[in-house]
Amino acid sequence: MKWFLKTSGALCLIFSSTLALAADWPTKPITLVVPYPPGGATDFSARIYAQYLPKLLGTTVVVENRAGAGGEIGAEAVSRAAPDGYTMLFGAIGSHAINSVLPSKPKTYKFPDAFEGVSFGTAVPLVVAVRNGLEVNTLEELVNKIKQTPGKITYGSAGVGSSQHMAAEKFQLATGTKLLHVPYKGSGPAVTDLLGGQIDMVIDTLTTLYPQINSGKIKFLAVTTADRVPTIPDVPTLKELNVKDYVLTTNYGLLAPAGTPKDIVQKMSEAMQAVAAQKEVQDKLIASGAKAYATTPQQTEQLLLDEVTKWSDVATRAKVE
Repeated sequence: MKWFLKTSGALCLIFSSTLALAADWPTKPITLVVPYPPGGATDFSARIYAQYLPKLLGTTVVVENRAGAGGEIGAEAVSRAAPDGYTMLFGAIGSHAINSVLPSKPKTYKFPDAFEGVSFGTAVPLVVAVRNGLEVNTLEELVNKIKQTPGKITYGSAGVGSSQHMAAEKFQLATGTKLLHVPYKGSGPAVTDLLGGQIDMVIDTLTTLYPQINSGKIKFLAVTTADRVPTIPDVPTLKELNVKDYVLTTNYGLLAPAGTPKDIVQKMSEAMQAVAAQKEVQDKLIASGAKAYATTPQQTEQLLLDEVTKWSDVATRAKVE
């Protein structure tokens, strides 16, 4: 997956091609359900798109937060909604894929079969960050320190089965290390404890960590994307540092209930792509540590399957319960 999005004015032209196919839609407001609390990276991304989509769709787009159970409450609600294009899910794709493969998670719906892939919206790099007092300055020093004291170095996550938790499990598999997991109810509390020195490290989104980059309390050791991130160009990638089979981004995207008419899915996807192509939107997302990343329905469907496969492999190899 490329970190940089190649934009084109042609997307706006393509958008107009399906107006006739979905001529009767929309005739009323569209609700984007965000299955997490307000203020997080998913919510921020959804609200950016909700701000710009009305100009293309000719109707109001409302963001509704329905948090709980690691994103499952909102996702289940959308999976049961009428497949008419007026209720869609704007969620963290990795988290939904992870929840679908963990044996401890209730399976009230089948992911991704319960949804039609519409478009991804944003991609956010993860950052390996440590507290300043840990006295390591490079990833190599961190790995050596973990190996010297297996099971002693602590990392925080947004909870069991969160993208942050599974990213750390994948990191341990890739580096042959053993960390001690400290789960929280969200990234915010985990980062607060990292700043306070209560935990040693996190692998969390740049959106969450970027405001603390100049705090003097944490260090960014590596990013998880294939290429360096323009916002923090001095931070190397794990790939550069010879951590094999480790390229990750946290992706947020738009899904519709299964059975939503294909022409509506196509029209909404092209609207998402047209929004993502706008420089103003790209600049807003970059400033938050994210990147515009829109996809076709076909690409979205394949990426959903890829996410499930990837996290199923990690969960099995790491024996996550």
